[in-house]
Amino acid sequence: MSLNWKEIDLILRELALPGMQIQKIYQSTYDVLALQVYGGTPRGARCILVCVTPRACRIHETFRPVPKSEKPLRFAEFLKSRIINGRIEEAVQLGHDRIIRLTVKRGETSCRIYIRLWSNAANVIVTDPAGLILDAMKRLPKRGETAGFSYGPENAPASGVKQVDDVKQTAGVKQVDSADRSPAREYQVRDLPGSGSFNRRVDDWYREHSGALSLEQLREEIRRTLGKSRIRLEAALERLREKEADYAEGERFREYGDLILANIAKQLDGAVGEGASWLEAERFSPDGDSDGRSPDLVRIELDPWKSPAKNAEGYYEKYRKAKSGLGDVREEIAAGEREIKRLTETEERLLAETNPLKLQALFKKIRKGTPLREERGKEGRKRPGLSFADGDWLILVGRNAGENDELLRRHVKGSDLWLHVRDWGGSYVFIKHRPGKTVPLEILLDAGNLALFYSKGRASGRGDLYYTQVKYLRRAKNGLKGLVIPTQEKNLGIVLDRSRLKKLEESKL
Repeated sequence: MSLNWKEIDLILRELALPGMQIQKIYQSTYDVLALQVYGGTPRGARCILVCVTPRACRIHETFRPVPKSEKPLRFAEFLKSRIINGRIEEAVQLGHDRIIRLTVKRGETSCRIYIRLWSNAANVIVTDPAGLILDAMKRLPKRGETAGFSYGPENAPASGVKQVDDVKQTAGVKQVDSADRSPAREYQVRDLPGSGSFNRRVDDWYREHSGALSLEQLREEIRRTLGKSRIRLEAALERLREKEADYAEGERFREYGDLILANIAKQLDGAVGEGASWLEAERFSPDGDSDGRSPDLVRIELDPWKSPAKNAEGYYEKYRKAKSGLGDVREEIAAGEREIKRLTETEERLLAETNPLKLQALFKKIRKGTPLREERGKEGRKRPGLSFADGDWLILVGRNAGENDELLRRHVKGSDLWLHVRDWGGSYVFIKHRPGKTVPLEILLDAGNLALFYSKGRASGRGDLYYTQVKYLRRAKNGLKGLVIPTQEKNLGIVLDRSRLKKLEESKL
């Protein structure tokens, strides 16, 4: 249940926010914010909850403790730097648009906080008085809702279509009338169960139902996210199975080579020779042709620019590649099937969780690429090589050519960072990308130490590395397993730091 504009209007009138001072700010999750305000009333401080969770968007006073986040969250820290001890000069709803504008003044500076309570596009956006965005609770560059863009819903009517014409003052709270250009749906303040103010009844209703609402929303996001990953894996498996079928027929290439050489030896009327484009020959029949059937003929394509022996060698080479490739492809298929099974088990475990806060924390780990605890360990770990949780960053290390190749094929993406020691054989080290984040220097140095430590240059204690994004790696044609050629690489000098390595050893997953 999200609030309609009439309910928001009633909540604002009951809160009477203008003149109140903002004393504390809490952000329990990425989409829930709480402001502790004080207005000198006998009731003392009050807590105003702002939630932008889809299907549960709301603002109201809460009469229960707000959970604290285990570590400071970005938007709350930004707000603390801007509006702590500031006074609310204005609390206004823009027409029927379910957008609240708070104007907060601290000292000589002021800012506007827009609280948009749209079910599928809710957000909290902070601007300066001129409308320049300072920050947003949900940074959405594609919508122009991030620092540096402009935001002014008063001047851009929404799909109602409403325009701000007049401002009235009622019970210390401003109301903005709007001139609708199209008929608006009639809304009513719902008769929620309970007693007391509408704020209290809304808080009581969400205390009973919000856990289930947020839980179902999280579950839907998990199904969608992991479902997309499963579809990608299944498509890749289908391509691999097609390749497996091609490789499984590789035995015919050896037969073609044998037939070409056999016909050279027989010298059948120049059937195969320089300039020939095709050879028609009888297949080998170990049991003879005793049943009286017509000979089993096969037509073999030849390169007219090559000698018969070179044509035969070409088919033998195709046979060797098919035989070698078949084993690799089957390994990849098995790995893909294991990954799909892991995804299914992970989804089942997440969907079985009934605590929304715990589920959100687990899902955040999955999105960062961190395995759940039950999946760690020698037998349960699906990812090859070593994994390190370096703060909020995940670092992967392949210890040999096989692990390097497996990480490249199945566990990293184009935006992940790749590191390798110059002039020495050794590990591929990857730093998993975090959307909207640049790899800090300390994380880069940690990964560089791991790359040097797990290389043949470890004994020297120092070395040069190069690093680039995975999307700038190109596989070496006919090269060794896992061999890549980097482009757009950058250089990094590393002196082995035992204290870093000790810290990283403690963060090993």
